[in-house]
Amino acid sequence: MPKKFRPTTPGQRKLVLPVLLELMPGEKKSPKSLRQGKRRGNGRNHSGHITCRHKGGGHKKLFRTIDFKRDKENIPAKVTSVEYDPNRSALIALLVYGDGEKRYIVAPQGIKVGSMVQTSDDPPFRIGCCMRLKFMPLGSVIHNIEMKPGCGAQLVRSAGLSAQLLARSGGYATVRMPSGEVRMIHENCRATFGAVSNAEHNLRVIGKAGRSRWMGIRPTVRGVAMNPVDHPHGGGEGRGKGNHPQTPWAQFTKGFRTRAKRKTKKWIVKARKRERN
Repeated sequence: MPKKFRPTTPGQRKLVLPVLLELMPGEKKSPKSLRQGKRRGNGRNHSGHITCRHKGGGHKKLFRTIDFKRDKENIPAKVTSVEYDPNRSALIALLVYGDGEKRYIVAPQGIKVGSMVQTSDDPPFRIGCCMRLKFMPLGSVIHNIEMKPGCGAQLVRSAGLSAQLLARSGGYATVRMPSGEVRMIHENCRATFGAVSNAEHNLRVIGKAGRSRWMGIRPTVRGVAMNPVDHPHGGGEGRGKGNHPQTPWAQFTKGFRTRAKRKTKKWIVKARKRERN
């Protein structure tokens, strides 16, 4: 269960933070070869123009290099620590392979210091082991799924998420995604057994504005509080709410589909569930 704080200060009155029971730091510091400085972009592109609003500031972070390809085959690795990573919602696990190489992976639920994992097309089918979809048992709970063979995991990487392998036919595997979408993925793509760690991440309550600023999130101003020149919702006498929900650039929101037409739908067997407005 997440931790609720006694309101000894105003900032703790609504504060709810996850209890990271899976956190098991073994080494005092992460290996220098696996961490590097991270320059903050503050939501700007290469020209310096803001392309993603409400970003900026925040605490300094070191970037941890994560092994999403898991291409070190048939060499067992031992989990030496499960650590916090400020760059993602999930925890990360430090692996030490039999030949001495160290790599970080996204930590699955239930992994502990001392656990053995490996990348192989043969059993065991343990949590944290990586395997191509063609060799996985049907019904397996998986995460860190590749979209193209050898390109590295791109799907199901956030805290608490998991997908399920449903079927295989014609060189493709059918996978049910966390959103409810059922899609086909090439059977030579790799995935990892288990669900992603830190499942209580979505239960957290930030509690105060300052904590958002620590995380690099700047304030968000409502469109109805702006002038007509600044936002489609702006202006009007009193509290006017006559407009359809739009972005500042008049793109309709709340139900308006924005998926690019050039994207193919042939790999999607069943569309994701849509919430009713």
